Formats: sequence, C-alpha cells, structure tokens
Amino acid sequence: MDFLTSLVNSMPGAVAQGLIWGIMAIGVYLTYRILDVADLTVDGSFGTGGAVCVMCLLSGMNVWAALFVALLAGLATGLVTGLLHTFMGIPAILAGILTQLALYSINLKIMGKANQSINVDKYDLLISLRWVKEFALHNPIVMVILVTAVLIGVLYWFFGTELGCGIRATGSNPAMSRAQGINTSLNVVLGLAVSNGLVALSGALLSQYQGFADVSMGRGAIVIGLAAVIIGEAVFGRIFQNFALKLVSVSLGAIIYYIVIQLVLTLGFDANLLKLLSASVVAIFLAVPYWKSRYFAKPTAKKKEGVKNA
Repeated sequence: MDFLTSLVNSMPGAVAQGLIWGIMAIGVYLTYRILDVADLTVDGSFGTGGAVCVMCLLSGMNVWAALFVALLAGLATGLVTGLLHTFMGIPAILAGILTQLALYSINLKIMGKANQSINVDKYDLLISLRWVKEFALHNPIVMVILVTAVLIGVLYWFFGTELGCGIRATGSNPAMSRAQGINTSLNVVLGLAVSNGLVALSGALLSQYQGFADVSMGRGAIVIGLAAVIIGEAVFGRIFQNFALKLVSVSLGAIIYYIVIQLVLTLGFDANLLKLLSASVVAIFLAVPYWKSRYFAKPTAKKKEGVKNA
C-alpha cells in the first residue's frame, strides 16, 4: 500500500519532467532521424539554455524574453557545431563533442559559478516544481503541454515548407539532394541550429522547474533523448505515421521513460545506477529492430535475401 501511495504521489512530477525533457527529445529526433546526424552538442546546449535563462531572470528580464534568449543561445551552439562540420570538414560526431566541451567553460562563464538558483517566491517563473500538484494553468504539466503543442505545430509547418523539405531531403539522401541543387551544407547547419535551439529551450524550462541551473545539468542528455525517441517509435511507431504525430510520440516516449525511472526508484533501485539503467534501456531498444530482422524474420524473406545475394 505504501508503495502504491508513493508511486501515485510521484507520478505528477515524473510526467512533468518527461514533458520538459520531451522538448529536448524532439530536438534530438530532428538530428537523429531527420538529418541522420549523431549530434552530441545537446549535453552542452541543454545546460546553456538553463544557464542563460536563469541569469536573464536574475537580471530582471521577463520570463518569456528569458526563454527566447535561451532559445537563441541554443541556436548559436547548433550553428557552431554545423560550421565546424560543414565549413571546417570535421566529422559531425567530433564537431558535437568539441562544441560540448567548449560549452562547459562557456556555461561556467555565463553563471559565474557552478550553479545558480532562482526562487519562485521572488521571480515570476513560468513553471515550478511547487505547482506540479495544483489544478491550475501554471501547473507545469498543463503549461508544458501547451508549449509542446505550439512547438510541434510550428515544426510541422516549417518542415512542410520548401526549406524544411530540403532539410528532410538532405538527411534522407544527401547525394541526390545535391544533384537537385539543394545546398546540403546550409541545411545541415540550419537543422543543427533548430535542434539545439529546442534543446536549450528545454534546459531553460527545466531550470525554472527545479529552481536552479547547474553546469552539469545536461550531462547524459543525449542518452535520455535517444531513449525517448526509441521508446516513442517502438510503442507508437505503427500508430503515428504523420510527421506531427511522430513528434508527439517522441514526447510521449520521454514521459514513459520518466515513469519507468520513477517506478524503478520507488521499487528501491540504487539511484547511483540510473545512468547505467538509461544506457541499458537505449541499447536494448536500439537492438530490437536488428533482432527482429535477424532472428524473427519470416523464412520467405530470408530466402529472398539469399537469392538476391546469390
């Protein structure tokens, strides 16, 4: 009985965190699935968004303006990674690592120290952990759902435009895109910028939710983002075919991830092993498609593959 009570009491917080991280996961989805680029910048840009937002709020800036500045900071981090990759010829994964490494020092410089706190009683925040169980508009669950819905609507519109379709084509087939006169380098840079802008916005929301920004708050963010993407595709992949619904599935994947984490913690799992658990979940879900094609494929399909190879 105590277990169920504890689990029910922790559910609102798990859902709220899942929604916040779901915005970051949408950003990861754009690079991982749309651009087909392994971008590790997110571990740094997530913290940049939180640091910029908190410092803007501490300076007296309006909360919406602070979120917008954090979004711009995220766009800049993605721009740097994109230029390192396209202009300087550095492989995408290494470019992301270099930017992530540099952002650690930049985040320290932005905040002036390893962490900065912000009190909900003194500042007009958009969301806060304190309101997670209140039935009101400022409840983090309600507010982040609204923000996510707006973001998905904007992304659905953007990727339906000529520029957005060019980005999708670049990720799908770069050689063919170049043959059609599409500037693939520009599209890669733009895609990375948009992705990290969303990641930074998620970090800004999380810093408000938890009441502080920390220089290491983005560590392991890429694993959580990948977990949300993979879980969302595994659970809702056959149901959600529309692009907007695929983005919704990513957000739902993040919620499922945090509910599972909360369930495991409630059962008494060692919190020090959470990163190991996250990595294991991602590894298993990434392996499922391979296992299905290799060990559970229909015999006829295997025979056809043998004939083709012959």
